[in-house]
Amino acid sequence: MVTEDDDRPRRKISHEIGQDLSLLSVEELTERVALLNTEIARLEEAAAKKRASRDAADSFFKK
Repeated sequence: MVTEDDDRPRRKISHEIGQDLSLLSVEELTERVALLNTEIARLEEAAAKKRASRDAADSFFKK
């Protein structure tokens, strides 16, 4: 059985640093934690790639 809620488009989860969390449900908080963990992993991967590029350049240009 399909309810009216199933027809509505899901809103995109976003999070603003410092946002008031008191109005969010446990499920919403859990979704945001997952979102932020994914973003942390993405940032760490980007930083590792940049570090590797910098280290390669440093070793190439050293005497």
